[in-house]
Amino acid sequence: MNIAVAMRYANSGRNRREVQMSYDYQMQKAVLFTDAGQRQFLMIRDKAEKCIKLAGAVRSQELLIGGGDSWNMLACVDRLVELNYLREIHQNNAAGQHHVFVAGSAWVHD
Repeated sequence: MNIAVAMRYANSGRNRREVQMSYDYQMQKAVLFTDAGQRQFLMIRDKAEKCIKLAGAVRSQELLIGGGDSWNMLACVDRLVELNYLREIHQNNAAGQHHVFVAGSAWVHD
């Protein structure tokens, strides 16, 4: 998933600022295996399933609605792609929230 660099600033100690950070799936992936991460993953998976059954596809913006840390939500979507549950339809110059996903090869159809 092509995610724009995000800026995060935090005070640490004597008003020292942290340098910019960007989304890194490999770093966020560990969060998915916590209790909260699994709950969020299942919520996003269920939302994807509902949208794909209804419309045949789902956009990132529909999957990332509902609160929580945006990087953790992105990691959930990336994990669904990694597991071949979702497959991204590549589009040139599409904004991140407009990325489109369809059912992947691991999708279990009714």
